[in-house]
Amino acid sequence: MSVAQKFAEITKTREPLAPYTHLRIGGPADFLVQPRTVDELRAVLKYCAAGSVPIRMLGGGNNLLVRDDPVPGVVVRLAGPAFTGVETTGKTVRAAGGGPLFDLIAHAVQAGLSGLETLVGIRGTVGGSVRCNVGDRSGEIAAAVRRVAVLADDGTEQVRGRDELGFGEHSSDLAEPVILWVEFGLEPDAPDAILKRMRRAWVARKGSEPLSFQAAVRMFRDPPGATAAALIDRAGLAKTRVGGAEVSDRNGNYAVAHPGTTARDVLRLIELVRTRVVESTGVSLRQELHVW
Repeated sequence: MSVAQKFAEITKTREPLAPYTHLRIGGPADFLVQPRTVDELRAVLKYCAAGSVPIRMLGGGNNLLVRDDPVPGVVVRLAGPAFTGVETTGKTVRAAGGGPLFDLIAHAVQAGLSGLETLVGIRGTVGGSVRCNVGDRSGEIAAAVRRVAVLADDGTEQVRGRDELGFGEHSSDLAEPVILWVEFGLEPDAPDAILKRMRRAWVARKGSEPLSFQAAVRMFRDPPGATAAALIDRAGLAKTRVGGAEVSDRNGNYAVAHPGTTARDVLRLIELVRTRVVESTGVSLRQELHVW
């Protein structure tokens, strides 16, 4: 029995993935499965594990490049109410892993709770943001994390406390395929003060990124003691273009995908930038963009 037969009500066959990613490019998935409940998700994980079916989790698609070729196996997208809710108990906010980070931040601000507002403007889901430990000099999301519930490959649920979690710069040791929910420990503060910090963070972040109407993604991690953007600018690569993909002139570490861009264009641009930066500065940049 195929995935489409086993999970007919929640499966789309040969579904284009471009509309589900920020870049709006990429090939189709053999099967796109969108569970409605945790039990359905658990059943999908068990089925794929038992049949050795390749499975990938699609979050917000913000730091992802899908190649132009079909994506084999199952792609799971958690966008239903069971995977996007947010609730508050005292100073603790529990957010489902599939919900947008922005919704979590807005919920916390409305509740008069501080600790996440400086992350405003970062695109992604709650689960993906915790897995990648998003943040910058103003703070990282890991500072507020208290507990994380995950689903393993066999569908079993595990809850890991803060002392069982390891976080690094833009990284974590969360290797399980699914983050079900995350609990954050926040602190009460005056709403006006929280909003002021949030607006300041929004202006600073958006001022250093491509324009909001542009489909763009970060290409590389910042190396120790420098920024990838500065090294790319030093190599004279601003507005360098390969096909429809172009190095942003607002932040050199972003690849802008103009209409008609292919995944191959973006990959060729990334490799060109990496090579030129090594030649110009001697620094080999590590890729941040995830590629399927």
